[in-house]
Amino acid sequence: MKHKTFFWFVLPSTLAMLLFIFLPLISIIVQSLYVAHDQVIVSVENCGPFGCTQSTMVDQEATEALKSGHPFGQFAGADIFLDRGHLAVAEVGQAWDGSQTWREFGAQMLNLPFYKAMSFTLTFTFVVTPLVILFGFAIAVAVNSAVKVVRGPLIFFSLLPMMITPLVGALILFWMVDARGIVGTALISLSGDPSLSVKASTPLMWIMLIVYGVWHSAPFAFIVYYAGLQTVNSDTLEAAQIDGASRAQRIRYVVVPHLLPLTTFIALMQLMDNFRVFEPIVSFAASAHATSLSWAIYNDLGGETRQLSSAAATSVLTVVCIIILLTPVLIRTWRDFGRK
Repeated sequence: MKHKTFFWFVLPSTLAMLLFIFLPLISIIVQSLYVAHDQVIVSVENCGPFGCTQSTMVDQEATEALKSGHPFGQFAGADIFLDRGHLAVAEVGQAWDGSQTWREFGAQMLNLPFYKAMSFTLTFTFVVTPLVILFGFAIAVAVNSAVKVVRGPLIFFSLLPMMITPLVGALILFWMVDARGIVGTALISLSGDPSLSVKASTPLMWIMLIVYGVWHSAPFAFIVYYAGLQTVNSDTLEAAQIDGASRAQRIRYVVVPHLLPLTTFIALMQLMDNFRVFEPIVSFAASAHATSLSWAIYNDLGGETRQLSSAAATSVLTVVCIIILLTPVLIRTWRDFGRK
């Protein structure tokens, strides 16, 4: 391909990446280094028939003049990243005095907002991702082995969770685990405890969020694996069967190695997707039991006092964590392509 042709070919995607990825990333990095200006407070004397009183008010003109002179705000450097709402360096140093056990230290760390959100985010990511890969592969093998008459309906029902909007799907499961829902009623009957409530229990809420994550994402892994199964060399499978290999051995030694590049792709996509878990926490109203980094950004941007600098700092830390998380997968992918 000629250089000119290649240039015009990649130009649209390059511009899109600059507009929607690079420039927003630069903007949040810049915003995370600045804090909002303090409002200029002036003292005003109000005199009346019963004497004079002192009161304070915001000097709007002086405040606006301050903002116009420094539109980004006051430069804070890395202070936002080190405060209690983020890395909490001072609080971590105070918590670890060497006298407590790791369990006690961990409990103290979970009282800090960033580490509380990080603990659930990592748990969700590293539990949901392998389960999605396993269930997606199992469903793909089962559907591929089914007779052609029922294969179409099986594919439709297997893809149904992915067709439902994430927010709606989470709400459906949230209603099901309610004490009046089918799952909540079943859990109460099995436990024999009428006061059992998934919504009031942190472990049960984490389990339900993980169940939702697997239920919603498994169809993606299924459809990728199912497409990959259509490319498996039938001659190799027949040769393995003639040599006496069982079905499990054919899957292990023929199918799984063939689908390994797809597994890397699914793991890469799922790690990125699961690390930004947000919708189920909002739909389940689970913020009292589980918070994520994405929810922390949403929480900073909500309400009357929007903490833009705090949200930007959390966004930067999230990007850094994702890069660290994906590095082993990217290195493996690079090595696999280097061997070819």
